Amino acid sequence: MGKKSFNTLFSRMLSTYLAIILLIIFLLGITISGMFKSQYMTENENELRREAAEINRVIVTQYVDAEKRAVAKDTLRTTMRKYDAMLQLYFIDSAFGKVILRDELNEAKWDPLCDADLSADASAIIMGNGEIEISSDRFTSGNIPIMTLSRQITTTEGEVIGAMFFHTDVSRTNDSIRKVYLDVLLSACIAVILAILAVTYITSRMTKPIVDMNNAINRFSRGEYEARVNITSHDEVGQLGQSFNEMANEINALEQSRRSFVANVSHELRSPLTSMRGFLEAMQDGTIASEDQPKYLDIVINECKRMTGMVNDLLDLARIESGQYELKLEPFDLNELVIRTVLTFEARINAKHIDVNMDFDAEHTTVEADQSQIAQVIRNLVDNAIKFSPDGGALTMRIVTDKKLAIMSVIDQGEGISPDDLPYVFDRFYKAEKAHTPSGSSSGLGLSIVKRIIEQHGQTIKAESQLGKGATFTFTLKLYEQQGRPKANPAQRR
Repeated sequence: MGKKSFNTLFSRMLSTYLAIILLIIFLLGITISGMFKSQYMTENENELRREAAEINRVIVTQYVDAEKRAVAKDTLRTTMRKYDAMLQLYFIDSAFGKVILRDELNEAKWDPLCDADLSADASAIIMGNGEIEISSDRFTSGNIPIMTLSRQITTTEGEVIGAMFFHTDVSRTNDSIRKVYLDVLLSACIAVILAILAVTYITSRMTKPIVDMNNAINRFSRGEYEARVNITSHDEVGQLGQSFNEMANEINALEQSRRSFVANVSHELRSPLTSMRGFLEAMQDGTIASEDQPKYLDIVINECKRMTGMVNDLLDLARIESGQYELKLEPFDLNELVIRTVLTFEARINAKHIDVNMDFDAEHTTVEADQSQIAQVIRNLVDNAIKFSPDGGALTMRIVTDKKLAIMSVIDQGEGISPDDLPYVFDRFYKAEKAHTPSGSSSGLGLSIVKRIIEQHGQTIKAESQLGKGATFTFTLKLYEQQGRPKANPAQRR
């Protein structure tokens, strides 16, 4: 259970941040404590150096004089009392002997140190280079921490006459340092508590949107497509939440489209199959007379052809949308392709007495695209326009160039499309009286296939219409090379 809890993003972020903060506080504590200790000890050493110089002056000017020695001792005792210290003096002249001066008030305190013989150390100092040495561990006095300054005693002329040992009790200095340690430790503990609270709050705020997204994903997996993430920030996590909501909207719309698609396909297949079955059973049991059977057989065959066309359209649409069809881009003359395609509809055009206008702004318009796919686009648009055009109407095929694009429009003079239906003409199965095709004559997939093909080429297609004034379908293609704009030829009519 503990291992599983540590695997959560919240626990890992919390532990990582806390570990870093604790390490930083620990290092800062050690650094600050060391700085304070160094400062205290430096100040004590500097003060000892100044006082040692004063003691040297008193010894040279007063102590070596027998008449002034008593006054010198009083002065030195006062100094020792001030620093709670002890002074040991060693001289070269054997007449002086070994003299030990100490504060009488601290006699018992300094007894262990007074009994120590420092003659050898004094001889080394006298024979040395005269540098002042400060040590905290040379001597001990019971349980009292001691700092000792040792130096030569020199006259104003620079003559070395002896050595001194200036011992001071650094208990109060150590107490001050320990107090600094405790203050730093207390501050570190407070900082740790505040850091835990702050990191816990910040980490929870950072991970909450991710937890919400995980919960929303789990709801999505159970079919709750209305689940969304509540966005409270505009940072990277907030942008991720926004992207998730947009993805959820797309998935929800796709799911609605899928359900509608399945329902429409089921309806489109079930209705003609039911009709065909009824006609066939009626012919089988003799309900339809033998002389009438050819008429109903034509109806059945036409329905079979319509369903075959719808299934083919569905396969084409599925292949395009799944990306299985790879475009074969090549340069070709769009004008020529349009003329060839329109010629395949000659019988239907003549039957409805439709005038076809070829309005091209250049003799040749070379585009770079998949020729077979664009031919299917033109066929679907022309087929759609012929179906909706009235007898004696006009069909215009217009091609113009603009910079690097060829713009083609298919224009009819039908009844047009209502503004409410216009946004949905490219949807699958949006047809019959609601779209630009007569009821029952199309699978409702032609315009949807057209849009997918154009989008696969990275181009756009749009529909424009006004009721009573026909409809215009316009799409773009990439020019193979920059086209000039020669003088337009007169419109060709068929």
